[in-house]
Amino acid sequence: MKEIKAIVEAYHKIDFSKNKAALATVIRVEGSSYRREGARMLIIDSGDWVGGISGGCLEGDALKKAKFAIAQNKASVVTYDTSEDDPFQIGVGLGCNGIIDILISPIDSQNADNQVLLLEKCLNKREVSLLLSVAKIKGGFKNLNLGQSFTNLDLLPFDIQNEVQEDIENCFQNKKSVTQNYKSESGEIQLFIEIIPPPIHLIIYGGNYDIYSMVRIAKEVGWKVSVVCNPLKVNRILFDLADEVIEKERGGEVEIDEYTVSLLMAHDYETDFKNMCNLLKTNILYVGMLGPKKRTDKMFLKLIEEGNPVSEEDLLRIATPVGLDIGAETPEEIAISIIAEIKTFFSGRSGQRLKFRDGAIYG
Repeated sequence: MKEIKAIVEAYHKIDFSKNKAALATVIRVEGSSYRREGARMLIIDSGDWVGGISGGCLEGDALKKAKFAIAQNKASVVTYDTSEDDPFQIGVGLGCNGIIDILISPIDSQNADNQVLLLEKCLNKREVSLLLSVAKIKGGFKNLNLGQSFTNLDLLPFDIQNEVQEDIENCFQNKKSVTQNYKSESGEIQLFIEIIPPPIHLIIYGGNYDIYSMVRIAKEVGWKVSVVCNPLKVNRILFDLADEVIEKERGGEVEIDEYTVSLLMAHDYETDFKNMCNLLKTNILYVGMLGPKKRTDKMFLKLIEEGNPVSEEDLLRIATPVGLDIGAETPEEIAISIIAEIKTFFSGRSGQRLKFRDGAIYG
């Protein structure tokens, strides 16, 4: 989502009376690639670009292809096959080892539903967004063209809408974007069905000096960050760093969805205990607790004594001590450890070293 936000911001700075632009999107990856489906770069005919579709080995050639597409005002799909030992193939020897399809689409700045403006609509949503893009088309499709992006299934021929809807539901369930082919009475069409999740929303409860590193690094990876604290006791820079600073008396008013996580780092036992109890009454999926495990065990024991023991389901929601075991000591290192663990939680991964992983890095 951070890349999409950067592309949208760059798009609105373009003077379209002087310049034109195109959007390059990774729509299919077979084998190894530095970036996956949905990676993008906004390319301006001046030679500037924002975003990326690889580790740097394809951007230069994509820039040339995009300028050609802009000049012809015609979308195209470019395939880079770096799996073969071909010295003339772009990307060979530069870290790529797969087949990557890139959809390059000129942008019509007069179209209120162009590719970038449709992406902009996803930015403030707190649910998963859907975007369909035409990757190949053959036949008499009245409302669709190569490179066009849309969200309304009614633009598709009626005879394939149910099939597309079924694939969309599978994408939502698997949380994975795919490129699929469809045959209609109108012809043949290939769609890139893209699932765009909202950014992770990290709610930090605390106002001590170590929250600043946490906020900075979380924002650097593109997350939304809210801090619940006493606004009068924090450095004013926090109001620039965080998306929202919330008075601790209003901490229970923060909206929670399936992409919201919390982090208790008040360094005060009673405050953390109160916040933990309040959060467990919500549907939040992850509650991170800073500090030693014995501290949280003391909280659990107190709840047992009060006749309100933590359930097995709630224990699965509580990460204590929070973070991965990387030997972190400084606030910055601790922040990396915690953010890495939250990422593994949403990715369903183990957090082990990649050298010990069987199979592909991206799964």
